[in-house]
Amino acid sequence: MKEKRERQDDWRRAHYREAGINDKLIINLRDLSHVMRSLYEGKGSQKRVLIILHEEGGHITQRELTRRLEIKPGSASEVIAKLEGAGYIRRTPDETDRRTVEIELTEEGRKAAQEARQQRIRRHEEMFSCLSEEEKNTLLSLLETVRADWKERYQDGPRRHGGE
Repeated sequence: MKEKRERQDDWRRAHYREAGINDKLIINLRDLSHVMRSLYEGKGSQKRVLIILHEEGGHITQRELTRRLEIKPGSASEVIAKLEGAGYIRRTPDETDRRTVEIELTEEGRKAAQEARQQRIRRHEEMFSCLSEEEKNTLLSLLETVRADWKERYQDGPRRHGGE
């Protein structure tokens, strides 16, 4: 197993050395994306739900939370049920619209949300600690330029532009 991993690593290093600048950029962005995915809360993670609730002043409708999480309503219901079972939130039907459910942080939920938010802040600081403030600003400017271009250029999705 170790030998196989070493061969793969050797192949990756050789492939990277031979790659052109655009391929190297994509390789780095892809690798960074994988690391971020492993470090970051998932779309529908309990910590992310708590942070969103905290950002919204402690309450939000289930429909709006599902929209913000960009997940299916069934997945949102599952996460919400776990948080409710843990005592972090409570669900109450809206008095004017019975189809709408309000989600509210409990006092215990507020504490957990604040801790989750602090963990996220520390993680973000750590992730970019290898850069100076000037380097961070330069990187941010470059990423914003690429993001704006890609948003305009690829707004119809990758299939219309020869995507994989």
